[in-house]
Order: sequence, then C-alpha cells, then structure tokens
Amino acid sequence: MKIKSWGVRGSLPTPGKQGVKYGGNTTCIELTTNAGNTIIIDAGSGLRLLGKRIIKSNYPKEMVLLLTHAHWDHLMGFPFFIPAYFDRFKIYVRGGKFAKKSLHKYLRHQMEPPYFPVDFKLLQAEFDFKRSTPKILENDPIEIHSINLNHPDGGFGYKFIEDGKVFVFLTDNELGHHHKNGPSFDEFRDFCKDADLLFHDAQYTDEQYKITKGWGHSTFDMTVSLGLAANVKRLGFCHHDVDRTDEDLDSLVAKYQKTINCFGVEEESEIIL
Repeated sequence: MKIKSWGVRGSLPTPGKQGVKYGGNTTCIELTTNAGNTIIIDAGSGLRLLGKRIIKSNYPKEMVLLLTHAHWDHLMGFPFFIPAYFDRFKIYVRGGKFAKKSLHKYLRHQMEPPYFPVDFKLLQAEFDFKRSTPKILENDPIEIHSINLNHPDGGFGYKFIEDGKVFVFLTDNELGHHHKNGPSFDEFRDFCKDADLLFHDAQYTDEQYKITKGWGHSTFDMTVSLGLAANVKRLGFCHHDVDRTDEDLDSLVAKYQKTINCFGVEEESEIIL
C-alpha cells in the first residue's frame, strides 16, 4: 500500500512560512491499495488538493472516504472536494462499525444554509452510506479494522492490513485521559501491536498538556510510550499543533529519535509499505 499525506495539521489550517516543511492543511490521508483502489482518511482542508489531483489524473471512479469523527478540522475540506460534483464518481462513505446515518448527516449539515452556498443535494457523485466492515471494496483483499478513539464526542481509528503489512492511523486520540467509550491504553497497544507504521496524534508537549488535558489529544511522550509498548516498526507524529513551527517539530523529532524510530509526518510525503 502507498500512503500519501495531504494534510497533517491539527485544529485549523495554518498557512505561512513557519510551516512550509510539515504543511498547514488539516487531516487528509490518501491510501492506494496494491489493487489500485483509493481510500481517503478524513476530509480536512487537504482534501481539496487531493480532489484536484483526482480530477486531473487517471484515478479509479470509485473511492472510499473514511471519517474518523465530525470535528470541523476533519470535515472542512469536503464542500471543496471536486469529485463530489461529478456524476462519474462513486464515493463509499464509512466510519466505524456502527456509523451510518450519522455520516450523511455530518456532511449534509455543513453544506446547509447559511454555512455554505451549495446544498449537498446538488452534488452529482453517487454516495454510498453503509455500516463499515473489514471488507469494503469488492475484489480488493485489503482489510480495514476500526477502534474507538479516546476523544470528546468519540471517533474512530483505523488499521489497514494488506499482504502482511499493517498501517494504523490514530488521530485525535488522548492516551492520558479517559473519555466516554474510550479504550484503555492496553487496548490501543493491542490494536497497534507490531504494526509496520503508526501515525498517531502528538499535538502537545508535556508543558502544554498542563492546560490542555481533556481536550482530546496526546503528548509526544504518550505517543512514544504507545509505540514502544506496541513494538511498532515506525512511528509518525501527526495532528501538529497550530503554533508548532518547522523548527520546533524538527527539534522534537530529533529528541525522540533517540528512543524510537520516529518522524514528523509531512504534507505531500509518500510512504510505501
């Protein structure tokens, strides 16, 4: 599988020279399966750029959109996703095991007046809203598993298994505080066990966390602890804080590289597993 990051910033887009390396768009990850299918994780502002690429390139006409949760920074790119406006595309929208009607409601609501000038019903693409299962695309062996996130209002993290390789994506996940229906640390450890690649929320430093505990995000220390406990091969820090500059992130990554094989996920970076 190939994993491309179109947005890895947290909370809101942050344009400017201070974040050129790691980027300022909010969460959107593109996964291309070995069978050539497209799976999109989250509809943050990075989704706009991916949509432009899809229109200009020879992408499949069917794609999967996996949503982790409905907070603004993970949905704001959807109204600007160009393929949604063309009837030649079919979009399978999925969440965790029990998400279905809520997904349609989330996307439709943000396009209702007075929030957006184009109503959802004017979109021409075919949308498929159903309960998620490990097998979404026919004739594609990739498996997709979900776990609840430890985050205000809930959400879902995902694990992708293909040809013996495992990629886990856990954004907006607070390992140091329990939220309603949130799993324990041990459950996250088991979900991530021996993964080839883990992208995990590392929005805060320990100093910031003195103020932000309970807001739904982890510190670098917490994320590294999970990576070590789960024996992941590579750990990518994501959901970068809005005020974290490239220099700040470089310094933090260098600090933790002494402990674990880690890196800061960069916008437009590609990883092949």
